[in-house]
Amino acid sequence: MKLLLAIVQSDDARSLVDRLVSRSFSATVISTTGGFLREGNSTIILGVNDDRLDEALGLIREGSHTRKQYVNPLPPVMEPGELHIPIPVEVAVGGATVFVCNVERFEKF
Repeated sequence: MKLLLAIVQSDDARSLVDRLVSRSFSATVISTTGGFLREGNSTIILGVNDDRLDEALGLIREGSHTRKQYVNPLPPVMEPGELHIPIPVEVAVGGATVFVCNVERFEKF
């Protein structure tokens, strides 16, 4: 058995969980924040049998979309009186980061 911790953008979380549940995966969702932009993420926790690992990873891959977003970079350290005009920078956001951990023991009460 494996424990999957999938960190996805909050915009993708609800539909991804719906897809996982429709394929008989049990999932727990935790709202999280992190990453470069400090935007809302969701961490989806799944217990998956070894023979269904590829199926679960495929669903996560299909349901986690990368998007382009413009952000203003942090202003540089400047001397008093200097002027900094930020130019928005395009960055890719979204997708998924998945941790796959071995489960030594599992009990359900």
